[in-house]
Amino acid sequence: MAIIYRVGGMSCEGCANSVTQAIKAVAPEAMVAVSLAGKQVIVDGLDDDRAVEKAVGDAGFQFEGRE
Repeated sequence: MAIIYRVGGMSCEGCANSVTQAIKAVAPEAMVAVSLAGKQVIVDGLDDDRAVEKAVGDAGFQFEGRE
């Protein structure tokens, strides 16, 4: 089941790639999609909010919780 998270500070494809790579480092099998316009990251295959929060923070962005 996909989970939608709000992430602040993303403004370009480089940002999207950084967040995607950070999450995939934690869960390589996860499907990750980023909506820059919506400031959202959709994650399917990783049901661990804390792991996503840490990955997003480590990539330099603000984790703002689930949608």
